[in-house]
Amino acid sequence: MSTSIGSSISGSSESGTTGTRSSSSGSSSGTSRAGSGVKSALQTYLKEINRYSLLTAEEERELGWKIINDQCPVARDRMINSNLRLVVSIAKKYSNRGLPITDLIEEGNIGLLRAVEGFDPAQGARFSTYGSWWIKQGIKRALMNANQPIHIPAYMVELIAKWKMHSRMIHAQTGHEPTMEQLADAMDLPVKKIQIIKRAVRAFNAPNQAPRDLNGEAVGLGGLIEDYRGTSPDDQSLKAEELGILRRLMETIDDRESDILRLRFGLDGSEPLTLKEIAAEVGISRERVRQIIEESLDRLNERLNDAKPSQFFRRNDSVFEEVSKGSDKHAPSFQHADHVQASHKAG
Repeated sequence: MSTSIGSSISGSSESGTTGTRSSSSGSSSGTSRAGSGVKSALQTYLKEINRYSLLTAEEERELGWKIINDQCPVARDRMINSNLRLVVSIAKKYSNRGLPITDLIEEGNIGLLRAVEGFDPAQGARFSTYGSWWIKQGIKRALMNANQPIHIPAYMVELIAKWKMHSRMIHAQTGHEPTMEQLADAMDLPVKKIQIIKRAVRAFNAPNQAPRDLNGEAVGLGGLIEDYRGTSPDDQSLKAEELGILRRLMETIDDRESDILRLRFGLDGSEPLTLKEIAAEVGISRERVRQIIEESLDRLNERLNDAKPSQFFRRNDSVFEEVSKGSDKHAPSFQHADHVQASHKAG
């Protein structure tokens, strides 16, 4: 079963419900707080769930027994769909606390699913009374996880609520902050357990120091750690500009020198060749190939580092002038020249 609002719009039966018949009129106020895109989806969702009628006490008992005894999927779907408005009604009470209304509804829907599975008609209570607790638990847990830097288990949230209630009561009676022993007596828990709850209270009240972007949204770990496997847009742009200038400069040197450099570094997309392979390809000695590469790299490096590399371009290509304008600002250098020269001497 899906618990998202989008899937419920398309006919799925997986969401929370509202035990009030006035949810359609109240939906407009909750909808106005959402964005324009979400607003339309929320309105459609509310219109969709209003198609399902509320259940009587007798119908709830009948569906509950079918779910328990027969594991009837039809009964389960009807119980869920007929209580979808209950979730919306409860979720609206927790709006403006850090999560959008759509997220609150979906979290409440998860609680509704658990309530449907655990509902026992023999207890004599209406489903709305039993299901409200589960729905609120799902919403409270989502709010806590969204706003707190430290995850606190659901059972501890209940103990924290009791801690605060008894603390206020003891403070009102005695006029001072309660001691561990007083809280232990009031909550009927051992002092060691009270100390654990106290630490959880501190964590629960700790401010969220998570970094946020310019829009106020929390920044994930992926947005904080630099990916060294890739290159920045500035480096990519500069590299592309250097390669463009280099290719134009290679057209200004001797054709044989240009061919040897292309073979050595695989500039045409082919696999780079060794000095021996290039010597066999061109028909000269390996030592002569090394000398030509060094001389060509020196010449290209000198022209590339010139204040205006475009002066070496062939005049019949107007594109060269545009490339050179950017090169005057960046003054790029042929970064691989020294490394290449050393590699040739070695191999």
